Amino acid sequence: MAACRYDPLPMRHGARWRTMEWAFWLLPILAWYVFPDNLFLLSHIAILALFALSLDLILGYAGIVSLGHAAFFGIGAYTAGLLATHGIGDPITGLLAAAITASLLGWISSFLLLRGSDLSRLMVTLGISLMLLELANKLTRYTGGVDGLSGIQMQAVLGIFHFDMHGRTGYIYSVVILLLLFWLARRLVHSPLGLSLRGMQQNHLRVSALGVPIKRRLILIYTIGAAYAGVAGALLTQTTQFVAVDVFSFQRSAELLLILVLGGTGSLYGALLGSIAFVMAQTLLSDINPQYWKFWLGLVLVIVVLFARGGIMGGLNRLCSVFKGSAATPVRSKGPL
Repeated sequence: MAACRYDPLPMRHGARWRTMEWAFWLLPILAWYVFPDNLFLLSHIAILALFALSLDLILGYAGIVSLGHAAFFGIGAYTAGLLATHGIGDPITGLLAAAITASLLGWISSFLLLRGSDLSRLMVTLGISLMLLELANKLTRYTGGVDGLSGIQMQAVLGIFHFDMHGRTGYIYSVVILLLLFWLARRLVHSPLGLSLRGMQQNHLRVSALGVPIKRRLILIYTIGAAYAGVAGALLTQTTQFVAVDVFSFQRSAELLLILVLGGTGSLYGALLGSIAFVMAQTLLSDINPQYWKFWLGLVLVIVVLFARGGIMGGLNRLCSVFKGSAATPVRSKGPL
């Protein structure tokens, strides 16, 4: 019996979208009608999903563990915010500028990451994030320091759709950007670059012997992941019209790893499902127990790690295997009654 894997992403470059994928992307439309008064929260989920997707590209496919991925998120947030405060409030321009700035930082820091082991990579990424946090805290003239960057005035998206107080435009805008970048990431992971990254994780030496430029591809995927994180940070700035210094905080990077633990790494959809599960659990547990909700969230994470390896996507894979096995089991005839 062939192994069953509940992975909505086909393993062929440019393959058609599957039914489960179309069903998943109907969820934002359903959420619009089910939660019309919580569009700001839904926008936050979309932005967090894009942020988690950026880390999944470098962790799930390149195997680069990062504790300072918030550095790119914060750079993107402040880039879009500073542009808006200086009269360049076009959302698309802000996204492009944030992607370029974050990718430049990612490209520069990637050379440091390739020089050491996994532990040194953790320290380098964390160190860069902490340095940027302190710079944002000290350069109050430009960043606002601990008070944050305010006075951000965003123009209408495409000159037509204005950001409203109910969060309608911000939600649609965030979901559309998430969908577009997810589509690009989907194409990327099933391209020769993505397949070579998978091969590098399975057998680093064999892929190197085949002549694959490993360092160049690691630098490239790390730069792309940084650009994705920068766009997520810019989206947060544009939808909230405010930037707090905690966009560089270690907590954001740590939460991102928790999200990938919940959803599962190396599947793209795990980042999206993990973001939804994390925000829902955070919201529900904080409503039930405002003082000790982090205890229960920690307990959920421990249970996931111990009993649901691979996160949500891993659980779906196992369920698919069970149902596939049950369907394939022949029914023995008991003969005539």
